[in-house]
Order: sequence, then structure tokens, then C-alpha cells
Amino acid sequence: MTVEQQAQARTLSIVAPFKGDALSMERLFGERYSLQIHQDLSSLSAALGSGTGLILLTEESLLGDASALDEALGRQPSWSDIPIILLASNNGRSGRDTEIARRRLPRSAGYVVVLERPLSSASLLSAVAAAWGSRERQFEMRDRLAELAEERGRMRILLENVPVGICFMDGEGRSVISNPLYRHYVPGGIIPSMQSETDSSWVGLDADGRKLEPHMFPGAKALRGESGARVDFCHSLEDGDESWMRVSAVPLYGNDRKIIGAAAVIVDINEEKQAELSLRRFNEELETQVQARTQALNAAIEQLKTESDERARAEEQLRQSLKMEAVGQLTGGIAHDFNNMLTGVISALELIKMRMAKGNTDDVLRFMDAANSSAQRAASLTQRLLAFSRRQPLDAKPLSINHLAVALKDLLQRTVSEQIALKLDLCEDDPWVNADANQLENAILNLAINARDAMPDGGELSIRTRIVNTQVTPALVCVEVIDTGCGIPEAVLTKVTEPFFTTKPIGQGTGLGLSMVFGFAQQSNGRLSIDSVPGVGTTVSICLPEHPKVETDSLSPQQRAASGRGQAVLLVEDDESVRLINQEVLEELGYQVCVARDGEEALECFHKLEHVDLLITDVGLPGMNGRQLAEVIQQLQPRLPVLFLTGYAESAMDQTDFLGPYMQLLTKPFTLDALASRVATMLAYPALHSGYDADTRMG
Repeated sequence: MTVEQQAQARTLSIVAPFKGDALSMERLFGERYSLQIHQDLSSLSAALGSGTGLILLTEESLLGDASALDEALGRQPSWSDIPIILLASNNGRSGRDTEIARRRLPRSAGYVVVLERPLSSASLLSAVAAAWGSRERQFEMRDRLAELAEERGRMRILLENVPVGICFMDGEGRSVISNPLYRHYVPGGIIPSMQSETDSSWVGLDADGRKLEPHMFPGAKALRGESGARVDFCHSLEDGDESWMRVSAVPLYGNDRKIIGAAAVIVDINEEKQAELSLRRFNEELETQVQARTQALNAAIEQLKTESDERARAEEQLRQSLKMEAVGQLTGGIAHDFNNMLTGVISALELIKMRMAKGNTDDVLRFMDAANSSAQRAASLTQRLLAFSRRQPLDAKPLSINHLAVALKDLLQRTVSEQIALKLDLCEDDPWVNADANQLENAILNLAINARDAMPDGGELSIRTRIVNTQVTPALVCVEVIDTGCGIPEAVLTKVTEPFFTTKPIGQGTGLGLSMVFGFAQQSNGRLSIDSVPGVGTTVSICLPEHPKVETDSLSPQQRAASGRGQAVLLVEDDESVRLINQEVLEELGYQVCVARDGEEALECFHKLEHVDLLITDVGLPGMNGRQLAEVIQQLQPRLPVLFLTGYAESAMDQTDFLGPYMQLLTKPFTLDALASRVATMLAYPALHSGYDADTRMG
């Protein structure tokens, strides 16, 4: 975020009683920051708030009463320490005058920078920029703390409302976190898990009904590294009844793969057990009835003395038939009740354990989604906040706006209703921009969906492209999404790009759509504008700097996806698993791959190899990073193609500044097909367009 963007959100408050000082500072800072000029400390104290970014005081402003400023600073939240820059006068006693000026500030002023006048504008601008950056980090910390509190709150709600008892215990078997349902099931929150823990009110039974010792309980087994441990518990209630529960546990590992505790899940299976007992009693009663009927039949046989052995076999078959029919009817009802009792959480956890134990990770995400839909939704906002936080690198490339709009037409037509007429109004000059095509498509689709929702009874949706000539170079290329919907009231129009602001009903919008489009435009060095008239319609414009047209790619899809011909690839990756997978893929494609864990090892490999056709390196490496490594190797072998791989690297967010000649960047996670296509393209392009000679080397 640039200083100009920061200034839109924070204010630079200035107190300079001398009019000449105030005017000088307004001219110096007016174009860079949002200013608040105050006559005295009382006015400043009343205006202090969450939007105050920095305070700039002249020594003369402290001649009055500073108690109001002391109180205002003392009311700041714990995370806030507003930087104060004090301009002191140098009367020939530099150190003493500075200390006297510093003492005039209230005690609650923590972050203070004292500058002696006279000083240059550059020095003052530098000091303000440094203090401003420190203040921005405070705001970032506040936002992160708020996000963490929100996340913990959602997880607490999830834990308290999940329909099973859940407990997390430490390495000694002590309960650390448990939900209300667990504590309801378990008096005191303790189930025997270690040899030292005993409770006479609990009896652990195995599948054969034998009593289990404490060290055989799931918690104890999980702490010893066993997965999938499960035991049925019979708990004696105060009224003499029994309550049955099923407990399963899994071990929890730290980053060093050592066991740090265990997670236990408890499910009430009392109805299931009672149904089993009822079935057992029914079988016993049925057996008694069958025996009584058999006795009656035997008595009849004795009386008649004419029954044959075949009649006896028929009676036996009848007895078994009646028994199996009754058992089948009861078993069907029990199976139905049992399936209703089992929750998706337990089933999904057990399936995940089984598949992980077999080394099969298929459908793991689907089972996790089934375990709890609330967790799935939380995962989805984070991703969207991450996208909103604009921390993902943009893959900016030259592209034709008209071509992109035409390619999107079918998707847009399917997105809007049949009552909405879609029209393309494209600029005749075929304007080009340098932007991330995927992000731009998502932005246009987001705006089209908003337009569709604004026209529930139908209307017209237009996608218009045009060039706006400005006083600065380059000109702006605007993509306008125009609807004839209900429009946006003026009071709402100023808030629509704020994060989480939405006018849609609960559950139909997160309030991140327009804010994400706004963030994309800002990150692409452009802007977003919205014009709306209630009852007439809305026009949303994404304006990006114009880019010169480029020639169409001369490589066919077959050339891009072609296998290697033994070209030498130097692969640098510090993550062992990623390095192994990428090496295997490249070797399968027919390349000769030399791997290295860091920059130093990569340089050793480079000097040993006869030639290198392509360098593939992670950006974040221990010691020398990937960008530095590429510069060193390109000095030894000019025009060597370099492909950077990155999951997140702040320096690589703006690829225009990060990438040099013959360099491209691929963002993790990526598909193996994407890696193969990019490698093939980079190996082909130097020979076709740059006159690249793979054998050209220095040193």
C-alpha cells in the first residue's frame, strides 16, 4: 500500500500556532496525507480517534495546558501508541533545548520523535514517513487481533453447538478444552485415560463386555500414539439407571511429530444399547414362546402318535421362521434409529482415519465438509479475506479487453436470468491493458451478478469498453458494467466498497464482492468508480492503464505442452516434498533435472553442469533468496530463462517490479499441467523471440 493510499484511511494531525508554520506544513504534506490542522492542543485532543495516524507539533503549541491531550492519549486502546513528532527550536543549546521541549509533552505520550529546527523538508518528510509506517503496523496488528478474536469466537460457537462431546487433553491426560455436551456426559469432565485416573462411577467395557483397565482407555491409547481407539462406557446415574456412551480418541502431534496431547469425542449411545437390550430380551421371550409352542406340539404328537419325522422337521422350520421374522423386523427398526443417532462428524472422522491409515487421501475434503458445514463456511471467508487482503501476487500480462469481454459473453449470459438482455458495446480501437486476466474476469462476473440482483423483474445489462484520455500518460481503459436496475441510494453509495457491507438479506451476500473488485483495481494501478441513479440504473467502471498492443502468441497448444528433449533444468527448492514432486514431473517430461536445496548448493550445481537451459527456483530460500540467486546466475549466463515458484512472497506481489528480463513467476499451488506448460513455453520462447543460445555462458 502506497503512502497516498494510506493517507485516505488515516489523518496527519498538525498543531502549529504560527500561521506560517501551518501553511508550510500544509503545502509540504497536503498532497501526501489527509491533514487536520488544529489551532491548539484542546482542538487536537477533541479530534483524536481511531483515524488519527500521526501527530505533528511545533514547540510553541506546548506553551498552553497539555492536560486535555494527556487525557485523550490515555484513553487510547492498549494496541494504540500514536506517534508524535515534536519540532523543537535550536537556540544554540541543542541538547538542553530538546530535553526541555520533550518534558512539556504529557506523560501519556509514548512514541515521541523530537526534531530540531531548522531542518530540511526531505528530513521532515523522511521522519513523518517512518513514523507513519510504524503507525500503520499498529493498525495491522489491531486488525489481526480482531480477526483472531472473531475466529476464536466462531470456533467456540462451533465447539459449543456440535452435537457430540469433544475434549482436548494435554500430554499428561488432563482436560484442556471441552464443550458443554462433553461436560454433561462426563461428570467433572474426566474419563479414565491414565493409570493414575480412576473413577468408580465409570466402567469401561470391551466388545465382549469385559471390564477394561484405565491404561486401556482411548485417551491413554491415543497418548501412546494409537489411532482409532474406541470404547463403550456404562455410567451409573444417581437414580440407579445406566447411561451408555461411546468414546474415541486420536493423538495430537506437534511440529516435531511428537505427541503433545489427544482429542476425544464422546457420543451418547444409550438408545442404541437399550435397543440391544430390548432385542436380547425379545429373543429370550421369543425363545420361551417357541419352546412353549414346541412343547404343545410335542404333546399333540404324543397324543396323536401319528406324526412323522417330517412333521417334526416342519415344526423346527416354523420355529426358526418365526424367530428370524421377528428378529428381522426389530433389527430394521433398530438400524433406522441407529443411523439417525450417528452424526456426520463421527462418521467423517472415522473415514478420514481409515483412509489416512491406508495412505489414501481421496475424498478427505468431502468428508471434512460433511463433518461440519459451519467449518466449511469459515474456511471459505478466510480465503476470501486473504483475497481481500490483496496478499496474492497478480499474474499481470498484456491482454485485449475486447477479446476478454467476448470470451466472457456466454458465461455472463448463463449467469443472468432470461429476462435480462445482455449487450456488448466494444471500443473500435481494441484497447489493451496489463492485468491478471483471471482476476479481471472474476471482477466483471462479480459486477454482473450484482447487476442481475438489482434487476429482479428483468432489464438490460451492458458491458462497454472505452478509452479515457487523461492529462497524464498512459490513458485509461475502462470496462463498464451498466444495468437498468433499482439503483443505489446516495447514502449507501459511499459504503458499497467497504468490507462486509451488504444490502442483501442474511445468507445471500458476504459484503466482500465490491471491496474485492476495488482492491483488484487499486492493486493493478487503476481505479473503481460507481455512478448510480435510484430507479434508473447503475454504472460501475474498472479503469486500468492502457498498455501497448503485443503480437499474438506464435506457439500452438501442442508446442506448449510438448515434452522435453533432454534440456538441462536446475531446480532449487528447500521443501523436500515439493522438490521431489517437481523433479519427478520434469524428469517424466523428458528433462534432465539437477536439484538443490538452497542458493549455495544451486551455484555449486551450476558450475558442475556443462550447460543449463532453465532455472526453476522458489522465491523464499534459506540464505540467498531466489531473486538474488537468479541475478547471480544470469550474470554468469545472460538471457537464461528463470521461472520463480512462490506461495507467498511480499516482494513478488507486484510482478512488474519483481521480474526482470527472461523471468516469469508461477504462484503456488499450481497444477502439474500448469508447471509443464510454463516450462515448455519458457524453453521455446528464447529460441523464437530472443535469439537465445543455450550454450552462451560466462566464466
